[in-house]
Amino acid sequence: MPKLIGVDYGTKRVGIAVSDERGVVAFPKATLPNDRALIPTIVDLIRKENAVTVVVGESRNSEGADNPIMENARGFAARLERAAAVTVTFEPEFYTSVEARRNLEKKEVDAEAAALILNSYITRIKKQ
Repeated sequence: MPKLIGVDYGTKRVGIAVSDERGVVAFPKATLPNDRALIPTIVDLIRKENAVTVVVGESRNSEGADNPIMENARGFAARLERAAAVTVTFEPEFYTSVEARRNLEKKEVDAEAAALILNSYITRIKKQ
């Protein structure tokens, strides 16, 4: 499996994770501000890491409907896909930020949540 980038999209901060060279496990990489530099920064990371796929957390409520953030996350994903010329896909996320907060400082939570999202995707793809 090729190298992957994971994204925990938020309106203020965006967590980033990167897989190992074989695409077997994800590690937290960074937390970035959600500003004008976000997409160019992620595009640079994609190129630096030679990633071929970006996995964005898909936030839904308990009934399965999109959470309010998903409209923005889908727009972000479309812009990133065009800018980086890579596949951007979604992975369902459920309480990843809550899980990430258990043993981490606040500044590390978003990147850890991105790693949880990416590891979930990797696990699901391996089973197929």
